[in-house]
Amino acid sequence: MGVMAMLMLPLLLLGISGLLFIYQEVSRLWSKSAVQNKVVVITDAISGLGKECARVFHTGGARLVLCGKNWERLENLYDALISVADPSKQTFTPKLVLLDLSDISCVPDVAKEVLDCYGCVDILINNASVKMKGPAHKISLELDKKIMDANYFGPITLTKALLPNMISRRTGQIVLVNNIQGKFGIPFRTTYAASKHAALGFFDCLRAEVEEYDVVISTVSPTFIRSYHVYPEQGNWEASIWKFFFRKLTYGVHPVEVAEEVMRTVRRKKQEVFMANPIPKAAVYVRTFFPEFFFAVVACGVKEKLNVPEEG
Repeated sequence: MGVMAMLMLPLLLLGISGLLFIYQEVSRLWSKSAVQNKVVVITDAISGLGKECARVFHTGGARLVLCGKNWERLENLYDALISVADPSKQTFTPKLVLLDLSDISCVPDVAKEVLDCYGCVDILINNASVKMKGPAHKISLELDKKIMDANYFGPITLTKALLPNMISRRTGQIVLVNNIQGKFGIPFRTTYAASKHAALGFFDCLRAEVEEYDVVISTVSPTFIRSYHVYPEQGNWEASIWKFFFRKLTYGVHPVEVAEEVMRTVRRKKQEVFMANPIPKAAVYVRTFFPEFFFAVVACGVKEKLNVPEEG
């Protein structure tokens, strides 16, 4: 009996490995078919996440429209995508569009340019975001407005410009890449958190409005998207509760992980995705069900005059 069990174990492991391989291949092919020939608009394509989304969707055979506010960096991204394209697979030459979402006045013209070129937009990925850190009383109202333009008014203006096309065709998907601060605020991020709350609220409402037209609204909210080579220090229980909480909170996700999750969100038509380790996830529930405790922990951090590290 013992010999049979020893012989069966390798076969079992081999079988599991085979099933995992088959699942990964089917998932990869499914992802490709989900975006093949689809017109996909990506804002802030020159950011770390934007580049990874461009790579994933270009490999999947999408007709990309890459938006960014620096033409030289857009061309560099274009060259990078073309250079790694597999000749044996069908891919399309990306279209480059100059777009600064903080300049609301140019957004309708960009939407018209895209629609004139392709006739439709199947998937819009609202990725652009501007971060700001500092005490609320030291940030000017002018800067507050700029942050709101880039993080809220810009994305919703582009969404409103492209949405009628999706509604008339009764198909389409809009993905908002948001942030955990759309769920709760963190000290010294007042304007940034306000813009993320506003964006999340808008798209949550829009989801119900356009469901009857088969337009899907998806939100993907990571803690924050870290740079390629930054790994924050681990927290420990010897430090204060706030410092432990904040270190766990700021342990962001890699751009590659977020881009792959965006692809899965598009493929499976998910409505909401929250990318975080257990501490931030728990914080969302604590904020909801035990607000006084949550506020006390956050206030403790301010009293300690914590030097908040930069995001991203």
